[in-house]
Order: sequence, then C-alpha cells, then structure tokens
Amino acid sequence: MRQKAAPTTPCSDAKQPLWPCNLSEGIDALTAAALGALQGVTEFLPVSSSGHVAIGAQFFGVVQNSLALVILLHLGTLLATLIVLRQDVVALTKEGIAALRDPDRLRSTAEGRVIVGILIATLLTAFLGLLLRDVAEAFAEDLRLVGFGFLVSAAFLIASGVTRGMSTEVSWWQAIGVGLAQGVAVLPGISRSGVTIAVAMILGVQGNAAFRFSFLVSLPAIVGAAVYEATGAEGLGSLGPAAWIGGATALVTGYVALVILRHIILVGRMWTFALYLVPLGVFLIVR
Repeated sequence: MRQKAAPTTPCSDAKQPLWPCNLSEGIDALTAAALGALQGVTEFLPVSSSGHVAIGAQFFGVVQNSLALVILLHLGTLLATLIVLRQDVVALTKEGIAALRDPDRLRSTAEGRVIVGILIATLLTAFLGLLLRDVAEAFAEDLRLVGFGFLVSAAFLIASGVTRGMSTEVSWWQAIGVGLAQGVAVLPGISRSGVTIAVAMILGVQGNAAFRFSFLVSLPAIVGAAVYEATGAEGLGSLGPAAWIGGATALVTGYVALVILRHIILVGRMWTFALYLVPLGVFLIVR
C-alpha cells in the first residue's frame, strides 16, 4: 500500500520558501547581519532592497529566499522611518484623531489631505501587492528577472532627473500614481523608494514633498505586508537570535541611508543611481 504523503507546511519541506518560523535554521548570525546591512542600505537608497537581498541570499547560500525574509528585514527599516519622520507621524496621528470628530478636516487641512492620499495609495498597493505576490517570488529566484527590475528602476530615476515639480502637496490623483508604483515595486529589482519618489516628481510634486510622502506611504504598506506574511509563521518568539540581529542591523544602516537619501534628493541628484543600476541590471541579464 502506498504511504500517505505528509501534509506540507511552510516549515516542513526544504523546498518551501524561507518562512520566519525557520529563519534561524536557514542563516547564521553573521549572514543575518550582512543581509540586514544590505537591506538597510538599499531600502532607502533607490536601488531596490528586495533585488539586492535576492542577490545576497544567493551569494550567502540562502536558497530558500522568499518575501517573508524580505519583510522581516523591512521591519528594521520601518523603525528607522518612524524615527526620521517622527514629527510627521505624530502630526498625522493627531489629525486623524481630530478627523474622527470632524471628518471635514480630511479635505480642509493639509494633514487631512495627506491622510486621504496615504489611504488611497495604501489600498492600491495592497491590491497590486497581493496580485503580484507569486510573481514576486519568481523574481526573487531568478536573477535575470531581478536585472530587468533594476533597468525599470533606472528608467524612472532618469526620468525624475528631467522633471521640475513645484507642488509641495500630493494631490489625490498623484497619490494614485504613487500607490500604483509602490504596488508594482513588490517585484525584486524595482526600487520602492526610487519609483514612488520618481513617479511623484514626474507628476509634478517637488522633491522634498515627494520624499516625505513616499516614506509615509511605506509605513502602512510594510506593516500590512509583515502581518500578511506572519500568518504562515509561528510568531516572533520562534525567529531566533539570528533574525533579530538582521533586523537590528537593518535599523541602524537604514537610518543612515535615509538621511543620506534626503540630502541627495534636495540637491537633485537621485538620477545618478541609474549609473549603478544599468550596468548591474545588464550584467544579471546576460551573465
């Protein structure tokens, strides 16, 4: 009699993606720290953190890479974003509470309109992120696809270099463009920060305002994606010390990279990162 196959779970099959519940089995502390540093630097610089983590995972032999690993490292950079944009986050939180009593504030105040824009972009991001989830897994496993993603990012960065946006506030229709860009950026190789800031600037938003909105929009997207991925895990207590080291390293390096990016945008030099992405993308495609 043929034996009945054992049920497959995220942690029961070596061929399954690297879920948080077996991260401690897939990488050691040094590798986790290296991937955390890679995530922290590339999350905010417009070069695609997911694309570089996919490269790093293969370089370090973590062949069971998946969105779960990427999301875990994103949690460290999420804290970095909260630290740098803490004043904006506090102001928007207060405005959101006030809007519960007076909904008209969502269109009559600048902070209220930002909240609506974030909600619009977040809904579009969630829809596209779920739609493209399986495609993103395939990208992470094929560095040629990651290479094409790098070229897409480079194209947006170059386009942003020839725009002269003047608006200091993101309109609702501009928020739609940013939300669509952030949703597509779930694909490794396509830089979330790069394409969202570039799209906002192409649509007429001034660089500093585009920077601020891009990273405010990233907060609910990262939290939502982390919660979604965590449904396949056994909880934070099962991650092990290596995973925590990776997250802490991503926090520190992410903070530094975020400060650097803000300066680069202020001086209008974000397009220069295309000089790195184009040869890297071509190399991954033709290698």
